[in-house]
Amino acid sequence: MIRVLLVDDEELVRFGLRTVLEAAGDFEVVGEAGDGAAGVKAARELRPDVVLTDIRMPGMDGLTATQQILALPDPPQVAVLTTFHVDEYVYAALAAGAAGFLLKDTPPRGIAAAVRAVADGTATLSPKVTAALIDSYVDRRAAPRRAEAQRRIADLSDREREVLVLLGSGESNAELARTLYVSEATVKTYVSRLLTKLDLANRTQAAILAHEAGLLES
Repeated sequence: MIRVLLVDDEELVRFGLRTVLEAAGDFEVVGEAGDGAAGVKAARELRPDVVLTDIRMPGMDGLTATQQILALPDPPQVAVLTTFHVDEYVYAALAAGAAGFLLKDTPPRGIAAAVRAVADGTATLSPKVTAALIDSYVDRRAAPRRAEAQRRIADLSDREREVLVLLGSGESNAELARTLYVSEATVKTYVSRLLTKLDLANRTQAAILAHEAGLLES
């Protein structure tokens, strides 16, 4: 069972998510919270596998909550909930380490599949949309950030750089495997080693680094 914590100031949203996830059969909603501070407290006490948190809430917002949850020992995966495809707050949450984002109007089957994806840590949510979001909010004129990103990737091998570019494009494991002519198991090994080498929490942070370093610019 995948243990999920729901953090949203709208009770109706929490009820809908709980209903969808519990109906899927492989989720246990272990708790709910109506604001960011309560969400951080619940994450610390309940130790869920996944936290779904709204990004805009009264008091402590979802961005601050995401940062504090990910700072916990052995933190859960975090996905942010939003009504917007492109949103600066969502980008900030992804940069802070959230695994991806989930649109509130996602169909029930899509919600369950997305939460499974973030729980196993092998895929970002909505990879193509996440890549477009990152591309929209990376400021290519920020020279210090560009220089730092390029410094971090300077020691990558050609294959590691190739994998990083594909992650920045929002490619799934299956797509990476086809492009690189290797198995999905090998892709997972490549990605895991790359994240370790770059000291990154997840694939989304790798995608952000690829964009900041200018690897996807034509």
